[in-house]
Amino acid sequence: MCFSATASFAAGTSLSLIGAGTLSNVRHRREIPFALIPLLFGIQQLIEGVLWLTMTRDAPGLKAVMTYAYSIFSHVLWPIYVPLAIGILETVRWRRKALAGFEVAGLTAGLYLLFFLVTRPVTAQVISQHIEYLSPHFYIVPVIVLYVAATCLSGFVSSHPFVRLFGMLALLSFIATYLFYAQALVSVWCFFAALLSMLMYVHLRFRSLGGFPALDTPHAAASR
Repeated sequence: MCFSATASFAAGTSLSLIGAGTLSNVRHRREIPFALIPLLFGIQQLIEGVLWLTMTRDAPGLKAVMTYAYSIFSHVLWPIYVPLAIGILETVRWRRKALAGFEVAGLTAGLYLLFFLVTRPVTAQVISQHIEYLSPHFYIVPVIVLYVAATCLSGFVSSHPFVRLFGMLALLSFIATYLFYAQALVSVWCFFAALLSMLMYVHLRFRSLGGFPALDTPHAAASR
């Protein structure tokens, strides 16, 4: 989380447990990448918890490792992984094709940011009780547009209501974070997105509420 080590560890532990519950509700292997999202967010929050601890201790090596580990999640993994997981979950052909376009956007943003993670130093510091990740290439407008398209707008294309809800709320949380916590955008927005990942559990646990067919039903096959 973005406010303290305790909060980060609490969020990370809770999301890891929710992630385990989400995986236990998987009925088809197509759902596994999507179901892993809360667990991956839990791991990311635990990493930031360790990073918080290094801020008040003389552990520059561990601080650097945790900064890069967190940045791999926030800068590289999510723009590539989110549209991929949603696309694998999808059964409707035209939606899969549209999500492939979002995957291209995510790959472009993620690989661009990975290049600068490898070739430029990334540092983290505490600003107003938030962690600020000093990675200026993330804030280039085309990169942010591609990133948001991949992580938020991709959800709008899904045929599953809870996935669309995740996309909408993720976009709203990005706008709110950008307006009020611009300096700590990466940390704060990732925290909100982590909380929203609980919708993955809701999606798989309460399938009937969404009114969408199972992956292997004749209705799903007819929609391809």
